[in-house]
Amino acid sequence: MITADTAGRRYVLITFLTWLPAGLYTAPLVLLLLEHGLSLGEIAAIGAVYGISVMALELPTGGLSDVLGRRPVLVASAAAGLAGLALLGLTEAVWLLVLSAVLRGVARALSSGPAEAWYVDAVHAAEGSDADLGPGLARGAVAASAALGIGVLAGGVIPFAWPGAASQGSGLAVPVLLAAVGELALLLVVVFAMPEARGPRPEFGAVLRGVPATVTAGLRLAGRDHVLVRVLVVAAATGTGLAVIELLTPAWMAVLSGGASRGVLAYALVAAVGFAADAAGSALGVPLTRWLGSPGRAACAGSVLAALGLAGLAGTAALSGWLGMVAAGAAYLLMFLGLGAAVAPVGRLLHDRVEAAERATVLSVQSLLLQLGAAAGSVALGALAAAYGPGPAFAGAGLLLAAAALTLWGLPRRRSVRARALLLRHVGPRIPARDRPREDRIPRS
Repeated sequence: MITADTAGRRYVLITFLTWLPAGLYTAPLVLLLLEHGLSLGEIAAIGAVYGISVMALELPTGGLSDVLGRRPVLVASAAAGLAGLALLGLTEAVWLLVLSAVLRGVARALSSGPAEAWYVDAVHAAEGSDADLGPGLARGAVAASAALGIGVLAGGVIPFAWPGAASQGSGLAVPVLLAAVGELALLLVVVFAMPEARGPRPEFGAVLRGVPATVTAGLRLAGRDHVLVRVLVVAAATGTGLAVIELLTPAWMAVLSGGASRGVLAYALVAAVGFAADAAGSALGVPLTRWLGSPGRAACAGSVLAALGLAGLAGTAALSGWLGMVAAGAAYLLMFLGLGAAVAPVGRLLHDRVEAAERATVLSVQSLLLQLGAAAGSVALGALAAAYGPGPAFAGAGLLLAAAALTLWGLPRRRSVRARALLLRHVGPRIPARDRPREDRIPRS
């Protein structure tokens, strides 16, 4: 059995490698597709293909992780990401770029939950179900933010430092291909450093029966438990805020900096500041929980701080030039500091309410609601921004997040034994015993 400390270190490495490729290709993505000859409408359509792929597969892949195992699903995620990014960096054919979007969406859906579920299972196996998950989850959040920050900064700088990039734009594909290398590194780490129970693999029919049953059980659990319902509402509100940021900031930075090419670099710098603040906030999540006395209060405080950051963005939307960029960076810092501080407390609330058999599924529900909130926010608040400017859109997202966050104050950390027994009785069996592929434990390494 691996120790909790060993599992924590490996979880941090896996999390870093999971998010580094996304950071690397985010900044140059739109300009690279424009260089390939695509129109903005075609780029939007490819983005929609990616989003639909993620949302359609989010729950099935979470159930697959609970039935088949964490490691096989993460291996498949890394392989799909590697193929998708290689196509994105090397091809100009539209149908291959669409295929790249599908593969990247599959990779994103597959990676949602298994690593965190594996870490929680490993800690519970090593130290029992009462083990403190907060520090490990916080370190994982720091690793994710650091990977995104380093990646987006490198992705914004490398194209302009590449020979000939100023005249031909040839450096735009380099961060994408480096992201593919990152996916290869993730695949190797998962294969060799992520031990999992070596029970017999379930037959294909058992997987087909087990995944829907596990997804159904996870949805029932998420809908019946009042703590999980509030956690999931906050996830949706957070997705709305992030969508407004991603939708409005690139064009806003281009206006403030005086050009599209400068806007890419400005956006990369501002995003890097945000991710650095997110990492710092994640490190503060555990001491904030101790100071306030409960994860519910800490999660509420962090989310409200993020809402104040959105309100700050609304106030700075009327500024221009470098003053506007500096003010926006400060508001970004406040917002992401709050979002990071809420990660570990929210994780403790969630994992205390679920068992190993549905852990990855509930994490996928959380991720799906974040994406649905982002989709709804893009449409509704995007229309608001088009009509009245970015300020009201930022303010609306901040009010929504603050209202959702206040529902977390005072939540209990664990449900009572009687409540857990009643919930399990209502949920019913997740997977027939004959179809259960493995025990919920980590083997001896």
